[in-house]
Amino acid sequence: MPARLQDMRKMTKLSVNINKFATLRNARGGNNPNLVKVARDCQQFGAQGITIHPRPDERHITTQDVYNLKPVITTEYNIEGYPDERYVKLVTDTHPIQATLVPDGPDVLTSNAGWDTIRERAFLQDVIGQLKETGVRVSIFVDADSELAAAAKETGADRIELYTEAYAVGYHSNPEEAIKPYVEAAQAAVEVGLEINAGHDLDLHNLRYFHQNIPSLDEVSIGHALVCDALYLGLENTIRLYLRELR
Repeated sequence: MPARLQDMRKMTKLSVNINKFATLRNARGGNNPNLVKVARDCQQFGAQGITIHPRPDERHITTQDVYNLKPVITTEYNIEGYPDERYVKLVTDTHPIQATLVPDGPDVLTSNAGWDTIRERAFLQDVIGQLKETGVRVSIFVDADSELAAAAKETGADRIELYTEAYAVGYHSNPEEAIKPYVEAAQAAVEVGLEINAGHDLDLHNLRYFHQNIPSLDEVSIGHALVCDALYLGLENTIRLYLRELR
């Protein structure tokens, strides 16, 4: 590990993405599980943030959820989404701590790529400028590419969120090769003054190794794997296990 990165090691926060709890609720109708209670419990059990991704089709998080959750989140409220007019209004209305911009449109099942921060620079500069007028911290989803990670600085973003699906896929066969582009991208971002988040397919098997090799990591956002683990292990125990991997 390069000395300059080793010296920057910090406590990494766990933000629980509660989309899948909303998916379960919506499958049956009604309000079970109760998303407000889920958010309260996750924080009580040690999570340092709550993440949601309100999509236009409301297949999990609804527009009303965004407003209902705001008063009960005492840690960090992180709203992900494609920065269209609807998304910008939700962020402007609710003033989360963080807005995370993802490049996927309404027809995409789940986030599957990062921004091209060079080609999309002008668009990102415009929308990030609007969001930062509300005082929100802005993070943008980026692939593990050093050039694109560094170029994110020119968009006005405060952080990048490294899209970690490729790492998760490669981890089991060759963890050293899987982590290498992420170490390089994180270093490139840190050198231009950006902070580092990460998310997508991180779990109890691969999280510790990722955390150990990215000492500048500020936050991970984990949803699907954490919810699946909670079915077997219980929500409180699962959150504590994820926090243990980040220590």
